[in-house]
Amino acid sequence: MSASNQGYEHEAPELLKRYEAMSFEAAHPGPLDLIPPPRIRVLDIGAGTGRDAAWFAARGDDVTAIEPTRAMREGAMKLHPEPNIAWIDDRLPDLASVRGRVFDVVWMSAVWMHFDAAERARMMPIVAALVARGGVLMITLRHGAVPPGRRMFEVSADETKAAARAVGLDCVRTHYAESPIMPGVFWDRLWLRRH
Repeated sequence: MSASNQGYEHEAPELLKRYEAMSFEAAHPGPLDLIPPPRIRVLDIGAGTGRDAAWFAARGDDVTAIEPTRAMREGAMKLHPEPNIAWIDDRLPDLASVRGRVFDVVWMSAVWMHFDAAERARMMPIVAALVARGGVLMITLRHGAVPPGRRMFEVSADETKAAARAVGLDCVRTHYAESPIMPGVFWDRLWLRRH
């Protein structure tokens, strides 16, 4: 286990219940109109409980779900056995299992804040290379108190947009909102398009 996902293995049983209790739409407030119509190729990096991957799969999309925490991945596979979700044990920053592939949507919810500035600088070109021409990267940035036992860093929207722009991704939409289940925690949601 890397430092980026510390705390998740131990908390997996509780997290599987908590995250699955919230719908995809409730977890991702704001416009979703930048998601292309099905059938698309989706890469869910840090797929967690599989809730988001399952939403895409239910539309008929082909989903590759990467989750490095064994207990989360195995729990998600039981909860979401859809045949159009391919579960992979892999991790940032390298993402070796998907290098050379491209996706219409790269979905990275509640992941980026687990990496420090040097790691994020290394990862952005790797992640950007996975976005197909005309495709989008959706990335969330968490702001607020860090839960005990977790590794998180404050990441600004401006820093993230600048890093993305340097590797060919333009920010086309932003959305900022308080977490519906964690008072005092706020999320920036950035939609970045490959031009």
